[in-house]
Amino acid sequence: MFGFSIILLSLCSPLAIAQSDDNLGLKNGYLSLATKNFELKLVKDAGVLVSLKPAGDSFDFLPFDYLRYRARNGQYHWGDITYRYREASTGGNDGGRWIDGDSAAARKPVRGKTNEQGALVTSVLTPTLPSNSPLNVTRRWTEVSGGDLGLRFTIRNQGRAAIELGSLGFPTEFNSIFTGRPAAEMARVCSLSDPYIGMHAGHIRVAPTKGNGPALVVTPLIIGESNNSNTTPMEAYRNLREDHYDEQTAYGSQTFEGLYEWQVLTKAWAENEWSGVEPWNAPSSRVLQPGESLEFGLRFSVAKGGVRELDSVVESTGTPVAVGIPGYIISQGSSAMLHLQSTSDVESITANPSGALTATRQAAGRYAVTPGGSAWGRARLEIQYGDGKLQTVHYYISKPGTEAVSDLGRFSTTEQWFNDTTDPFGRAPSVMTYDYEAKAIVTQDPRTWVAGLSDEGGAGSFLAAAMKQAVQPSAEEVAKLESFVDGVLWKTIQTTDFSVRKSIFYYEPSKVPGFKYNPSFDWSVWWSWNKQASYAINRAYDYVHVAATYWALYRVARAYPALTQSHTWDFYLNQAYQTIMRSMKSDVGYNRVGLMGETVFGEILADLKREGEASKASSLEQSMRTRATQWNSEEVPFGSEMAWDSTGQEGVYYWTNYFGFKNTALKTVNSVLGFMPALRGKLQRIERQIHHYGSGLNSLVLLSAFRRDPSDAYLLRVGYGGVSGPLSSIHADGFAAASFHSWPDTLKWDGYSGDYGPNFVGLALGSGTYVADMGDGDGGIGLTAFGGSLKVEPGGRVTVTTSDPVRRRVFIGPLGVLLNIDAGIISEFSYEAGGSISVTLSQLGGVAKTDAAVLWIETPSSSVNYTVTTAGLQKARGGWRVPLSTDATVEISSV
Repeated sequence: MFGFSIILLSLCSPLAIAQSDDNLGLKNGYLSLATKNFELKLVKDAGVLVSLKPAGDSFDFLPFDYLRYRARNGQYHWGDITYRYREASTGGNDGGRWIDGDSAAARKPVRGKTNEQGALVTSVLTPTLPSNSPLNVTRRWTEVSGGDLGLRFTIRNQGRAAIELGSLGFPTEFNSIFTGRPAAEMARVCSLSDPYIGMHAGHIRVAPTKGNGPALVVTPLIIGESNNSNTTPMEAYRNLREDHYDEQTAYGSQTFEGLYEWQVLTKAWAENEWSGVEPWNAPSSRVLQPGESLEFGLRFSVAKGGVRELDSVVESTGTPVAVGIPGYIISQGSSAMLHLQSTSDVESITANPSGALTATRQAAGRYAVTPGGSAWGRARLEIQYGDGKLQTVHYYISKPGTEAVSDLGRFSTTEQWFNDTTDPFGRAPSVMTYDYEAKAIVTQDPRTWVAGLSDEGGAGSFLAAAMKQAVQPSAEEVAKLESFVDGVLWKTIQTTDFSVRKSIFYYEPSKVPGFKYNPSFDWSVWWSWNKQASYAINRAYDYVHVAATYWALYRVARAYPALTQSHTWDFYLNQAYQTIMRSMKSDVGYNRVGLMGETVFGEILADLKREGEASKASSLEQSMRTRATQWNSEEVPFGSEMAWDSTGQEGVYYWTNYFGFKNTALKTVNSVLGFMPALRGKLQRIERQIHHYGSGLNSLVLLSAFRRDPSDAYLLRVGYGGVSGPLSSIHADGFAAASFHSWPDTLKWDGYSGDYGPNFVGLALGSGTYVADMGDGDGGIGLTAFGGSLKVEPGGRVTVTTSDPVRRRVFIGPLGVLLNIDAGIISEFSYEAGGSISVTLSQLGGVAKTDAAVLWIETPSSSVNYTVTTAGLQKARGGWRVPLSTDATVEISSV
């Protein structure tokens, strides 16, 4: 990823933008209305919603302040409608052509009526829909019982023939426009939305980017009797195009993602633009006989207490709620829990594909979800309720975590291993970016860094391969990575003063006369850097990947000394330290903002202290303190090279939390909650991507915050979901994709490995087994384990078997105790309420062995101290040295 937000932000300043054409009818003013829970504005001429504020609050979920730039034909707002239809007799094998309708395409005034009983405003949309359409559409804005806002559509077939409705969509709009806004304004006025594409349980959650304050949820509106005909399923979530208005708000850019549409019916899209794509839900259509009507609607509800209240607000609307523990990524051979909350009983649960998942009832509303023996990849549960509602819950099945991590290491050091020593750029030997669709290493790309072993997109592959060794070392893989360090990293990527170059591949034919650049690529773009630009050392982000690589090899050399042959542990630790310190010098840009993956800086600092390197630790600490002090003085300290991004939060949180700037740390947690669940690769476009590295890294913020406050299970739910994402990116053969493309015409993993590496950093540093008491206030889930299976023994002792991908980190929430080891695995642990802990260490089969591990104990959320009471264990590097010749059980007690 390489940013260009400064260019966009300057070009798109609203002060320099001409006001758009007024097809929306703004000159005739607005209708200001209110329900018990909302204050709202509708455009008089169009009847669309353009402002929505919680009652008594100034925060607007819609971009009313930018409305003058969004008033042209083809620009969408709440209250618009799109559809596709054909005569029913031409459907099926006859292949009748679908005909489009779109209320925003060529607007005409509809002039709402405000005197219809039971409605705030009623509008017949005939004037702004195609004149030859047989469909009559009436829109009603209503106040729903309890004071919520309702949007209701009645669609009537006024023609003489039966009509098949193959697409029906309701455009959504929220104030996600960052264009032209200073950071403080963006945090103050913008919000981000996330859909749950779950049929009748589908909904949209909207959180302010600052993360606190009222949140919004949009759910299906129950119309009349509760049955399948009268609710509004979310069958898909379609990205909308506003192709001709990019100059206004940079629509579809990294300062304005663009808008989406709640799709109720999708068959017409599935037969055409989306053909060949496996959709989230089965595409459907509806047939309307002459004179027949269908009704659909959406409900807007406010969660006054913020994002943590959204589940309860969704449930209060009559919409089923699902809570997955630990989430929706399940490893083969393990089980997850699914908690269902609904006003109606479950009638049946089926899996798609058949046999991919089994849901076994444990208690009312509670199910154990287990993958089928050979199932892998996407799967869904289809839950049928007695009232006719259908809920779908989407899962991703991976290999067992430690096996997937092993596959990643093998694939990256074989298929991605570049050993062409004739390469004029000096890239051999190395782990390079891989194109899974071409089954080839990416040796050229106009984005020079992608093939140049730096930046996230180029360094990501060797970073993942190295971090894998820190949690699961392999002698063969370590040997290759050591040759990479000596032959490429410390030879060409870095200079002798520890500077890190932006790329070692470049486009300058005169410098490499024997190299043939691909003539089909456009090498004229600005990001096809020449040698001077590629060799620049001014991007602090790039230093993190190098420091993390050295640190990973330090951990291997320290815990598995027989595996490293080129250098000892102190060489790698010093390289990591020197790289960090070089990144903080004045000739390196972006070093005053939070950096992706810099939690590893904290790990390096901790290891410097454990090794007695007091002087180096002090220098590093002082450098980080300067940054944290600056952030603590800023209203919005989350700077980045990107506008549509959340990459600064991880570093800001780590150091403000470390130095005790509690208010800024809390502000950062809230900011992450505003961005998560969160937003490059071979497919080059601006879009919402699933399991991109922002989620994996920012999960570190939430998991750390949970360890400081184990009573806040919401932090764990969101954080563990984020840290699990990188596991799903690992294919069955070990290739790891940069992200999953979420647009409904794609719905597939990216073809490039790209910047997956930072995502794996999140997995390596955050994965663990977390025990949480989720109590009665979170659906009555009670005591549970994320990343392990929990059993309460007679007498109250709790025993947990670990199953997370790393198995070296345990946090016992009820005790506030964090356990870490540097080698082997924690296979099992148990504890009692009084504080007695027993932990079993062992070594993973098929993985390199070592003589001993170091066990560290921390209490981030407790004033109680703990110590090892097992006789004969020696203290080492701030912890206890535990021999691993056989499985070892260590007893720990409070003191």
